[in-house]
Amino acid sequence: MTTKPGDTSQTLGRGLDVLELVAASTEGLTPAQISTELGLSRTIVYRLVGTLVEHRLVRRNAEGLLTAGLGTVSLSQNIAPTLRNGSREVLEQLAEELGATAHLAIADGEEALAISVVEPRTTTFHLAYRPGSRTPLGVGALGRALLAAREGRAEVFESEGELIAGAKGVVASIPGSVGLACCVGVVTLAAADTSTWAPRIEAAARELGEILLG
Repeated sequence: MTTKPGDTSQTLGRGLDVLELVAASTEGLTPAQISTELGLSRTIVYRLVGTLVEHRLVRRNAEGLLTAGLGTVSLSQNIAPTLRNGSREVLEQLAEELGATAHLAIADGEEALAISVVEPRTTTFHLAYRPGSRTPLGVGALGRALLAAREGRAEVFESEGELIAGAKGVVASIPGSVGLACCVGVVTLAAADTSTWAPRIEAAARELGEILLG
């Protein structure tokens, strides 16, 4: 049987739809859920999932739920430099205006991963925050903002002393980052008055959303 170009394009499109849906899920999906969500027959979904599993783009856990596989890592290996370069100017402005260390982070599995960090240049004292740092997802303002981003919610979170004693974080989820959960925020000394910072950080999140996510 000869495959027509149109059939190939349709199959590829459906496969990408399945991959995007699975990647956006935090708990994993069953083939039946994918079938319902995308309006495809289960036979087609099983065939597409089988191919994606074979290429390690999707994995099937012990409960039969489908989640993003390790093969997606190689597809996104250049994402960190892209995010770092795209966010630099916004983070520099945020750090200088608030006098606090600004950062961009993404959800990497069950951890929050700091992609880009900019320290203020004009402060006498500030907290340092190393790029590549990892913290548990869901813990502190940073972790909660990333969970909100996964759900497509634009929200600002504040926490004190949850990740680092004597430190306070104010972080906003980046709208539209469901497939790639991102957030932007600042970390500062606990004594700092951050009561007016939320609108500024929300503005930075909107700006970064336009730059990074189109």
